[in-house]
Order: sequence, then C-alpha cells, then structure tokens
Amino acid sequence: MPTREIHPGWGKPPWKIDFTPPARALPGEADFAVAGGGFTGLAAAAWLRRLAPRKSVVVIEAGRIGAGASGRTGGIALAETAAGDAPGLGDVLQGFQEILRELRIECELSLPGAWEIGRANALPDSKINWQDSGRLQVVKEVPGGTLDPGKLVSGLGRAAARAGAILLENSSVAAVEWGREPVLHVKRRGKSRAAKLRAGKVLFATNALALELAGLIEGMHPRLTLAALSEPLSEEQLKAAGLAERKPFYTVDMPYLWGRVMRDRSVIWGAGLISAPDERDLHGARVDAAESAGKFEMLEQRVRALHPVLADARFRRRWGGPILFRDSWKPVFDFHPAVAEKWRNAIVLGAFAGHGVALSSYLGKWAAEALVKHRGLPAWGRI
Repeated sequence: MPTREIHPGWGKPPWKIDFTPPARALPGEADFAVAGGGFTGLAAAAWLRRLAPRKSVVVIEAGRIGAGASGRTGGIALAETAAGDAPGLGDVLQGFQEILRELRIECELSLPGAWEIGRANALPDSKINWQDSGRLQVVKEVPGGTLDPGKLVSGLGRAAARAGAILLENSSVAAVEWGREPVLHVKRRGKSRAAKLRAGKVLFATNALALELAGLIEGMHPRLTLAALSEPLSEEQLKAAGLAERKPFYTVDMPYLWGRVMRDRSVIWGAGLISAPDERDLHGARVDAAESAGKFEMLEQRVRALHPVLADARFRRRWGGPILFRDSWKPVFDFHPAVAEKWRNAIVLGAFAGHGVALSSYLGKWAAEALVKHRGLPAWGRI
C-alpha cells in the first residue's frame, strides 16, 4: 500500500494501517453522513449499517482513514472517561470487547490492568520505583490494557466497508446548510469545487480537528500530545524497571508521564503538549519545531533518569497526535448546537482527553443507536 503522509509535521507513529477503502464517488444523498474516519466514525458507520441495513451511510475523512488521533495514539485502553465514571456509561471495556467480537476485529487487545502512578500514597507492593520530581510509584491499579491502534483502525474500516458503508478519503466537510435534511458541502482532493451531500442525519466525529464545524467553540483546547518509542529492553531490564507485567501507566500528578510496553519489548513514553500557531487548528503544529524538539529532549532525559536500567535508553521514533481537552474533562456527546430542537439531526462526539482508545468505539456504537432513535444521549455529554 503506498504511503500517503497527511501530516508530515507530526512524525511517524509505530502503527501500520493496512486498509484503504475502494475509490467511490460522492453520492448526492445519504441517510447518514459521518464526518471523521477514526475509531469513533468507523465504529458508528459499521453499527449504523447493522442497525439499519437498508439505510445508506457515508464516511467523510479529510485525510486517510485513521490519520488523526486514532492512528497516532499510544494505544492504552481504559475503562472510564478522563473525568472518571459517568452516570449510565456502563462497562466500557466489556462493551468494547463485544464490539470487537461482533465486527470480527483482531487488534492485539490485552487487558492486564493499568497503573496510576504518583509521588504520594504509594501501594506497599509497588512494582514501579522511579525517580522523577520525587519518588514515582504505583498508587492504584485500574481496569485497562493495550492494543494496536493501526489494527483497530484497519479492522473498523474493513467492518464498515464490509457492511456496506461508503468511505471517502481525502474529503472534508467545508460547510453545512442546516435544515430538516442537512446539506454538507464536501471538498474532495483534486477537485476545484465542493460538491453537495444531502444527509438525513449527521455525526461529527472529528475530535480535535474542525472544531468550528462541529460547533465546539467554548471551553475546548486542542493540542498535539507527544510520544517517543525507545529501543527494545531485555526481559531483565523490564523486570528491574517494574514493567514486566506489561501494564500501561500514567501519572495522577505533575509532571505528567505515561507509557506502555510493546510486543517487541520497546517502550512508548509520552509527555508534553504543544499548540499550533493557530490554536484552533492543529494542522500547523510540528514535532520538529524548536518547542517540540526541546520537549522531546526533556522527555528522553526524564526517562533515562527514572531508573538505572534506563540510563542508556535510545529512542527510534518521535511523533505527536491530536488530543482535545474540555474544561470539564467530560467527553462531548450532544446534538450539534446549530441544530434546531425540532430536528435533532446531527450529533457531535469527541473530546476524550486521552481516554478514547476503547471509549471512542464504545460511544461510536452508542451514537449509531442514538441516530436511529434506539437510545438517548447522556446528560454528561452536553455541550
């Protein structure tokens, strides 16, 4: 498959997306339109076709499938939102596993648990004992684990295409005419003029990208989160560092640090956020800019100082991925603010703040159920 780098300034993650949808023309009408071809949008599209097999579904992705946060995450699957549990949320990890089974997706999901680490209130049997602005140890174990994001994106894309959804890469929604049936102005790469798609209902699953299109104006903070992949460690080194159990980790205090062990014993380490010159548009952010280079250098120095076995750690990849924070830390899951209450024909879903690896697919299914009126939207997701 030829490489099509949509965001060359964001570095190259270790994940491989080996799915490319067949080339299709933009139809003039669709029962459901989904803006965004990541975990959320693809899961919603696949589920819409299962719930309403006679209805048409079109996914519109500005770059390639998985080019945004979904293909650039660290692949840590967690059970709750960034704000904790939410009323009526349900069992995210169990629901996510059911989605994988139903859609026949293999993404190397492993759920040994995850560690919250901090500089106070350590567990007496903490496997992690690092030095990082104090003594960094495990303070709590929570449900969670890891997966391969590239395989999840690819599997969701195949499932949606197999179910009959139309997936359009290199296509973006430039504007929307709101009404009983929203009209999307879709700009396709290589075309001089936007074409129109009349949709019965719309899901905006663009997360940190295209905020104004999704009606996300106040209290939203898009950033590029940074990650670096170290060279593989020996099993003895992993054990000495406290990582032999392969449980991912993230700090509950500052300075922030997160990470996970890969199958080849390399380790992903993450810390640091950068903004773009235009704070509302991350496309201008670059991981090779001076600010980012300095933050990567600080991250790598921190890792080498954590434990003696990491003192000579070498790094082979650096990359960034878009992330969207909300002031409340709760996900957005609501009707688009531009939609008249009498129509309720467009939903916005995103702002997972780093907790979206499993949650995004889980809520993507929920969004599909809401679009066909099988389920309502949660009060905690209101814009």
